[in-house]
Parts: sequence; structure tokens; C-alpha cells
Amino acid sequence: MPTQDAFAELVVSSWSDQDIADDRADFLQTHHRLACVSFGAARPSLGMSARQHVHAEPLHPLGDSSQEHWLVKAPAQELMGPGFSGRHNQDLLFGVIEVPEPAETLDGSPPLEQAARHAYTQLFEILDKNNFPYVWRSWNYMPAINQVTHGLERYRQFNAGRGQGFAKGARVMTNNVPAACALGVQGGPLSVAFLAGRTPALAIENPRQTSAYHYPRQYGAQSPTFSRASLARLHDQELLFLSGTASIVGHQTLHTGDVRRQTAETLANIEAVVAQTNLLARGARKFHLHDLQLRVYVRHAGDVDAIRSVLAAHLAPDQQSRFLHADICRSDLDVEIEGIAWREASSPSTD
Repeated sequence: MPTQDAFAELVVSSWSDQDIADDRADFLQTHHRLACVSFGAARPSLGMSARQHVHAEPLHPLGDSSQEHWLVKAPAQELMGPGFSGRHNQDLLFGVIEVPEPAETLDGSPPLEQAARHAYTQLFEILDKNNFPYVWRSWNYMPAINQVTHGLERYRQFNAGRGQGFAKGARVMTNNVPAACALGVQGGPLSVAFLAGRTPALAIENPRQTSAYHYPRQYGAQSPTFSRASLARLHDQELLFLSGTASIVGHQTLHTGDVRRQTAETLANIEAVVAQTNLLARGARKFHLHDLQLRVYVRHAGDVDAIRSVLAAHLAPDQQSRFLHADICRSDLDVEIEGIAWREASSPSTD
């Protein structure tokens, strides 16, 4: 576990449920669970509020754990509602909304668009009611993301519904929008998890890429509503949330069919986002690629060794990287990487 955990207000750990239950880690004596994320086809038997279950099979799992636990210093309490499960303390709220797609297109819009609109409308209603107005990061998972139904690719359906939810919640849809990802998984309803705070995060864009919310209409009538990363400050901690990042330069996919070159281009984009983050960060030490705890989404399971070999040349030997079998939001993309990093932010950067 990184050394900065000694002071961290928020920590993301890959301990298993059994580790948590046995209280094996001394760190748990001073921290409390905010949320849990589990992976794979089977739902864990141990239930808890604010658990997102991602129907994506781990590839080369990190240790014995198929779960992440999100830990905070201040105790968190449950917040429940129809289709919603969350936990919060005085600073943070982590919520999970699951919305089955309706069987019929009741208002003429595709079922996934309706589900996404419902999820994001509910999300902002929850945040407004509980005085957590700012979404820092969201994670969106849905089956068959690249499939065309009702005359429209399902990712475009999701973007339309998400955009409608942002508009109904009176949120901006360009510039200072949350970090996010959207992946295709093997089953389940639309699952949206989010981390929100009482203060805004800073949206980070990538000079190598067109901002997603400014994509031309060839990618859909409603552009995706997310920033390339967000930088949040929580007491003496700075938190970097890297959105799902892929082999896109400008707005175009590069290296179609070559997973190694796509992985290298993705890393170049991540490095560019980290560099932009360091222009705004206050910490005495700058963020680095090695600070990121990564989720790596792999379209074709057989590509995982090739992706790992490219990453090995750039990542630290002990860097936490979880590989998951999932579909990327564009059918010509074979790998996507997201991450989170945290560090002390007590003084302005001088290096």
C-alpha cells in the first residue's frame, strides 16, 4: 500500500472481504468503509450498502481479491432509496444506482436512453437533497455497449439519456464536468456509481485530445458528458480521478487492430493528462504515472499479455493494475485505462 496512506482521508484498497472481516490490516483501525466495488459474473454473498457489482471478469486478478474497498477516516452512514444504495460522511458520498432497461419504448426513446435518463435524474436529485452538489467521478457499466438497437448504437443511447439527466438536474454539460468512464459488460442492468463532494473538483482536459463534450456529430447527436480527469481536494489530500482513456488523438481512433500501439498511445494520453494536472495541483510532489492505481479494460481476453508487456515498460513493478474483460465504448478500440491517485497537498508545488 502506498506510503501516503498514513495521512489519506480516502484510500482505495484491493483487500478482500475476508481481509476486512478479519481486520487483518492495522490501517483499518483508523479508517471506515465508504464503498465496495466487486467484479465478475457472480455477485458476492456479503452484502453492504454502496456496493457496485461490475459484470466484468478479472484477467490476471490482483492477488486473491476481486474487490476494491473505498476507505475513509470519518465514519460513514447508509443512505438508501429505490434502486439506490449509498454511504456518506461529512465530506463524501459514494452512491450506486442500478436501473433495468424497460421492456418497451414507452416515450419513443430506446430503453437504454430511458434507463440512463432515469439514473442521472435520480443521481442529481439525491445529491441536491443531501447537499452534495458536485460529482467528482462516475463509473457507468451496461451490456452490449456497441450493439445497434432501435436504429442507434447503445453507447449513443446512453449518452443521450445521460445528457438529458444532466440537463434536468441543471448541471453544466461542457467545461467543468465530472471524470467518467462507460464500458460494456457481460450482464446486469445499467449500473452507475458516483463519488460526490461538497466542493467542486477541477476538470482536467488533454491537449492531445478534443474534449469529449465537443466531439463532432459523427459520434452522436449528444456528445459524451465527461472530462478527461478531475482533481479534487479533501482536507490535506489531493485526489486525481483519471477517466477512461484510450487510443484517441484529437477525436479520432488511432492504431485500429494493433493493441500494442493502442496501449502505447493510451499511455501517452495518460502522461499528458497527468502533466496537465500538475499545472493545477498544489502538492509539494507532482503526480506521476506510477502513482495511479489502474483498471485496465481489455476487449479481447487473449490480448491481455500483449497489453501487460507494453505497460510493464512504463509502470512501477509493484503498481496496482486490475485487468478486466470488457467492451470499450468505440468498437475500434481494444483497450481502455482509468485510474485514481492520491497524495498530500499541504503546500504549493515547487519542482
